[in-house]
Amino acid sequence: MSKRRSRSVHNSPRKQLRPEDESGDLPPVEDDDEEVEDVVGPSQRQSSLASQPLRQAGSSLEGLQVGIVESITLKNFMCHSLLGPFTFGSNVNFVVGNNGSGKSAVLTALIVALGGNAQATNRGSSLKGFVKEGESSADVSVTLRNKGRDAYRPEVYGQSITVDLKITREGARIYKVKSHSGHIISSKKEELLAVLDNFNIQVNNPVSILTQEMSKHFLHSKGEGDKYRFFMKATQLEQMKADFVYIKQTKQITESKIEQHGECLADLKRNYQEKEEQYKSLASLDEMNNKLNELAKKMAWAMVNELEQQLQPVQDKLQLDQSSTAKYDEKVQEWKNKVAESEQKFNQIQEQVEGITQRHKDLQPQCAELKTKAQEKNNHLKSGEVSVHRNKTNLKGLEKDKAQLSKRIDELKLSISKSNEEESQARAALIEQHEATLESLRHQDSTLGQQMDQYQQAITLTKEELGKMRREQDTLQRSIEMNRRNLQTMEGSRSNRLRRFGEHMPAFLNTIQDAYNKNQFKQKPRGPLGYCIGLKDPEMALAVEICLKGQLQAFACDNYDDEKVLKGLMVKTFPGGRRPNIITSSFLTKVHNTSRRAVNHREYRSVLQSLEIEDPVVANCLIDQRGIESVLLIKDKTEARRVVQGRQPPENCSMAITKEGDQIFSNRAYTAEQNRAVYLSGDVEEEISHLRSELENQKAQAARFQNQMAKVDEDIKQNEALLRRAQIEQRNTKEKARRKQVEVNELQNVEEPQSEDLKPLEEDLEELMGKISSTRGELATSQTQMAQLKTSYEEEEQEYNHHKEQMNAVSEEIDNIKEELSVSDQEVGKCKHHLKHYQDKLKGHIKSIQALKDSLNVKEQELQEAVAKAAEMCPERQEVNRTLKSLDTEISRLRLKITSKQDQQGNREEIVRQYHEASKNYKNVSQQVKSLNKFIQTMDGIVTQRLKAYDELRSLMALRCKYYFDSMLGQRGYTGTMAFDHKKETLTVSVQPGHGDKANLSDMRSLSGGERSFSTVCFVLSLWAITEAPFRCLDEFDVYMDMVNRRISMDMMLKVASNQWNRQFIFLTPQSMSSIPSNKLIRILRLNDPDRGTQSLGQRDEEEEMD
Repeated sequence: MSKRRSRSVHNSPRKQLRPEDESGDLPPVEDDDEEVEDVVGPSQRQSSLASQPLRQAGSSLEGLQVGIVESITLKNFMCHSLLGPFTFGSNVNFVVGNNGSGKSAVLTALIVALGGNAQATNRGSSLKGFVKEGESSADVSVTLRNKGRDAYRPEVYGQSITVDLKITREGARIYKVKSHSGHIISSKKEELLAVLDNFNIQVNNPVSILTQEMSKHFLHSKGEGDKYRFFMKATQLEQMKADFVYIKQTKQITESKIEQHGECLADLKRNYQEKEEQYKSLASLDEMNNKLNELAKKMAWAMVNELEQQLQPVQDKLQLDQSSTAKYDEKVQEWKNKVAESEQKFNQIQEQVEGITQRHKDLQPQCAELKTKAQEKNNHLKSGEVSVHRNKTNLKGLEKDKAQLSKRIDELKLSISKSNEEESQARAALIEQHEATLESLRHQDSTLGQQMDQYQQAITLTKEELGKMRREQDTLQRSIEMNRRNLQTMEGSRSNRLRRFGEHMPAFLNTIQDAYNKNQFKQKPRGPLGYCIGLKDPEMALAVEICLKGQLQAFACDNYDDEKVLKGLMVKTFPGGRRPNIITSSFLTKVHNTSRRAVNHREYRSVLQSLEIEDPVVANCLIDQRGIESVLLIKDKTEARRVVQGRQPPENCSMAITKEGDQIFSNRAYTAEQNRAVYLSGDVEEEISHLRSELENQKAQAARFQNQMAKVDEDIKQNEALLRRAQIEQRNTKEKARRKQVEVNELQNVEEPQSEDLKPLEEDLEELMGKISSTRGELATSQTQMAQLKTSYEEEEQEYNHHKEQMNAVSEEIDNIKEELSVSDQEVGKCKHHLKHYQDKLKGHIKSIQALKDSLNVKEQELQEAVAKAAEMCPERQEVNRTLKSLDTEISRLRLKITSKQDQQGNREEIVRQYHEASKNYKNVSQQVKSLNKFIQTMDGIVTQRLKAYDELRSLMALRCKYYFDSMLGQRGYTGTMAFDHKKETLTVSVQPGHGDKANLSDMRSLSGGERSFSTVCFVLSLWAITEAPFRCLDEFDVYMDMVNRRISMDMMLKVASNQWNRQFIFLTPQSMSSIPSNKLIRILRLNDPDRGTQSLGQRDEEEEMD
């Protein structure tokens, strides 16, 4: 329920009114200076109903009407660019306008601005739908009155509160709550909800704001349960019922907690009694502790004695090693001399090599010069051969031209005698016929060319598609083969997990074990590494596989000799397949200390922390190869990005890997290529099922690919057949065209020879004979020159070969001396090797002496520390006859005895702490159980009283609603009943137009549209009478009414408004309202007709306010 209790329509002025002053008059109205006249209605009946209450309202304080709407402005809202500002009166307001003018937009904006959701408006499913098309945002501004005793924080907001709402294109709300002076007080929705709660404004309550869609739904509602829910929601009894349900749930939770506390209370009491007994039995460990202290003092001086005994052998060995240093110095000097001698011999041979090399270099320019001359002679010889060949070719061409010219002269002589006029005419007609045929053949050739281009283009595109499909098929086939192998491996791993790492892996490990048993390995290789690790969290299997990658199948070797042996075994076991990698690194017995370079996070673990690794060799190998100590495992991708890519990423974090295998770096991220773990997954059967399903899908996809490829291949064959057919036709057509062209050319070239044509041909023949004679002379000259050039070339070639033989002899001599140089170089290397050997031994000897010195210093320091520690425990040196071992044994036995005693009785401080803790826990739980039982009893009583009050209030509300409903119907002469069934949660409304017993009562659904609307108005007005809200809005209440029902409904609403003068009423209607009575408290806002061109509306400049 609201914070104000409902009052009758006829109650005296509300609590917002100040009491009358001594003169009996109310304070003057703040906003209106003119005197308020009586309401003059469209009928005498309306005037009599409304006149007296409106006079009383005219003399009241408008400033006391907190929460009413003073003004509203819309910008880029729905389809309107600008609406308003609308200034509303304090009592009755009519918003009048044709359809599309913006009436419903005003009501929708009011709901949304005061916190309502989009569904409550029945105008859309999302707020972004209210932004005008083409605009980035919509703005709504609503001003509420804030005067009187119930004003909300008047010292901050003043006399009004303005709520500005911006709706972005993405559907986001931005609130600004402003004071009367325009200052922004808050931008949080919580402040708006506090204002609405203070004013008792409920935008989702249909009694406060009844939209057109809600009214239609109510009018056409056929369920009695819908009417009952409407009544419960309007009176807020539904909210009270929900509160009681919540109280009942809270009670059940509390009883459950009491039961739990009761179960553990007995255990706590028993534990408290046990700790109390232990607390009382602490008294007998001091003697053993004192004895332990005495033994510790003797132990300290015994350790001093032992260190003094250990110091003397080290000093003796140091003196002996220092005396033997001279021997190593002599050996080093001896081999230094041998190195100098061998290097001198090497340098002598080197000088000989350089001298002979210089001779070889001197011969090279002469040989190159002779080679160049020989090449030049060879080029001249080739030029002479070309000249001879050219002259021979020219001579043959001239003789051929002579023969053709002689033949032509003979043909012309024969042709002159046979020509006549009739042959010329027949030849012209034949040429015309052949040209027509030739044009037809050319057109056919062009058409076939276009067809061939189309076929070729189709073949090219289809082949490209077929090639793409074949590549995809190959990829799919490789995936099928890989999944088939994985499936076989998984099925084999049911009995042996090693088969996950390869079919041959169990046999390979047996081979390694046999070789190790035969002492072929110095250290047994470890692997596969993935088999040697375990997961603490199986959900992160894929992430760990992504991190380790190829190292899961790798093997680790201690040295390179073991690596060679392992490679030989791999060649035998994996003859043709892919072989595992081998990592060679010295085996250590302890895991690397990664404290300085490891990542430490308070919430997430690294890969190293997430693995169970028993073998230090495997752990060190993964640390060295993959840096697993610096990789975080974070299940959620968003959280991983926040941690790694935030302002302060974890120190030493190289990357993070998510549950899905995504790799997140500080400046980039990579998505995993695989989506399931292969080697580290825990559920083998699930993996097998997944692989089988994926394999079946891939096989089906491969079959579809095969069918598609067969179809595409068939299309290619058809197009190629059509292309070949077109090519054959084109070749035939071109051949026919060529023949026709030849015939046309022959016919066109036939001329009627004249006797004058023979003379030029005969002159050409004579000139051709002269050229033949000249060419024969040139040929003879060229042949003579070529013979001379050949002789010169042979001489130069012989001299070049002689020099080349000399250079080869020098080269052989160089090779022999180089062999001697190589032997000398090996001797130098051997001497240097021996020198290095003795130098290394000398360094090792010196290092050993230094180590002894360091050890001596350490032992002396240990002795000093032991003396200082012993003196601290016991200042006077004690003579200890017992050995250090015997003292340690006795101390260990005594400590074990003390520990056993403490285990039986417990540590003193721990026992005291546990006793006080058990006492505190028992008392706290006991007190909680008592408090919860008392709370349950108190709550049972309160709930019983409130449920009784709830039932009484619900019955009273129903009774008052019936009364007002009957009163409203009676003003039209209707009769009706309202039957509430609170158990079944139904409300049956029956209405009968007319008086008396003319007809029986019937359901509202049998009424006409106007009668149903009138009945709905009566029902709504009845709810108005029993509920409270600062303002009430009703959209198109008279849409289905005739004139009579509309007038009566208007009279009833004005009467209710006059009786509730301290409430604001906003009615939206398409009617003109010209018959509304003139009064200062009635305001009519007329909206302009919609402009279909610009789709923006505005309020008229004048607001009709009737004086």
